[in-house]
Amino acid sequence: MKNNRITHLFNIKYPIIQAGMVWCSGWRLASAVSNAGGLGLIGAGSMHPETLREHIQKCKAATDKPFGVNVPLMYPQIEEIMKIIIDERVPIVFTSAGNPKTWTSKLQAKGIIIAHVVSSSKFAIKCAEAGVDAVVAEGFEAGGHNGREETTTLTLIPQVRKAIDLPLIAAGGIASGEGMAAAFALGAEGVQVGTRFALTEESSASDEFKQKCISLNEGDTILSLKKVSPTRMIKNDFYRQVQELEDKGASADDLRLLLGRGRSKRGIFEGDLSEGELEIGQIASMIREIVSAETVVKEMVDDYNETVWRLKGITVF
Repeated sequence: MKNNRITHLFNIKYPIIQAGMVWCSGWRLASAVSNAGGLGLIGAGSMHPETLREHIQKCKAATDKPFGVNVPLMYPQIEEIMKIIIDERVPIVFTSAGNPKTWTSKLQAKGIIIAHVVSSSKFAIKCAEAGVDAVVAEGFEAGGHNGREETTTLTLIPQVRKAIDLPLIAAGGIASGEGMAAAFALGAEGVQVGTRFALTEESSASDEFKQKCISLNEGDTILSLKKVSPTRMIKNDFYRQVQELEDKGASADDLRLLLGRGRSKRGIFEGDLSEGELEIGQIASMIREIVSAETVVKEMVDDYNETVWRLKGITVF
């Protein structure tokens, strides 16, 4: 796209970014999206430091296009993770779940481009003050961890656009060219897509998880664990245990005890559809087949162009 700040900033063909999702976005998915003209992200949130290094090196071997790493700033070994990213000369980092001031200038000093994920215009302003290069505004339709504000993408994007002048990426509930066109109409210049890429051939999620997700109907996901960290997940046996505890007024510590360790790995990566934490976005109910990442990018671009062309013929008066 000509005159698009996102494609210019990341040196990519299409302003489509694959979200860095736990247990879904390894080097295969990231490299496939980058090779297709978008920006692939390796999700560091579910990787030990040396596992991340391996994925970065394999991604370099699989693509000569730009790619990045998504890093939740609450990661316990954050210093080690950032050192690996710098040592491996990763060109782009998307940060989330923390204060962007902590790492932005340090990474930029090494020539790394920084985008930060927010759930409100208030935090978008803090990103601008921190000096990030781009902002991802994510509505609560998104899968996985969400903002406490529960603001939808349709409401969030124009408010963030009004608050800041940085390159803006929309996220949450976007899985098609039509959704991309809607986000652009509201002021976004790129889209970050999670669920649609989580349910592709290259995603490292288990086949059991993928098949479950493409069978979902409207209303089959819900935002839960609000006392701990609001998380959108599929309604399954584990969710019902969470709901039962929450209905009884359970504390955050009680919920953390139930959550334990590795609950999302158990569900997404290992395919335990009953006791696993099955994180996916609301838009999953629109997806009915597993295709390649390249197909997703091509279909989004084609549908975007068709949508814009169709809208040109629509007048209100």
